[in-house]
Amino acid sequence: MAEPQTTPRPGLGPDPAVAAPRWRPGDARPDIASMIRVDQAGEYGATRIYAGQQAVLGARHPASRVIARMQVQEERHLRHFDEMMIDRGVRPTLLQPLWNIAGHGLGVVTALLGPEAAMACTAAVETEIDKHYGAQLEALREDDPDLSGAIAEFRTEEIEHRDTAVAAGAENSFGYPILSGLIRAGCRVAIGLSKRI
Repeated sequence: MAEPQTTPRPGLGPDPAVAAPRWRPGDARPDIASMIRVDQAGEYGATRIYAGQQAVLGARHPASRVIARMQVQEERHLRHFDEMMIDRGVRPTLLQPLWNIAGHGLGVVTALLGPEAAMACTAAVETEIDKHYGAQLEALREDDPDLSGAIAEFRTEEIEHRDTAVAAGAENSFGYPILSGLIRAGCRVAIGLSKRI
């Protein structure tokens, strides 16, 4: 792609109204379709984790109210990315059936370990999502304001989820460092796979 031409202005340099090219040949460009695919998969996985936790804890457990509030926000994020995928013709990850089972299973197992372990799961997942969304925003910069705006908004809510989970006793769960480390590693693997498959 040719660089935009600027009209020289005697003694003044290039016309500032004509912007310099955003990307130059050889620059790494963000893979927008991959970003949307992995974000949709992540939000889907989050809704499945919360569904698994709610199935174990039931509606009357005090932690269920906190989880239900976060679940509603995750479902809104998922709907947004679902619509974005349809509008832009982005295919979902082929691993969605796996994330369905893995997410629900993770939710069930952590809830069976107790409400603090369920919160530890949220804290671990949201820590990785915060890093993931931050990296996407850095890659996008000013490109694709619709996507970057959604990511920035959802990232704020994911950070709130992490902070809520920590305040609810996530770090008091049995074996927290190991549990958190395993869940975070699993998230990184899921993110990497969903970008590509």
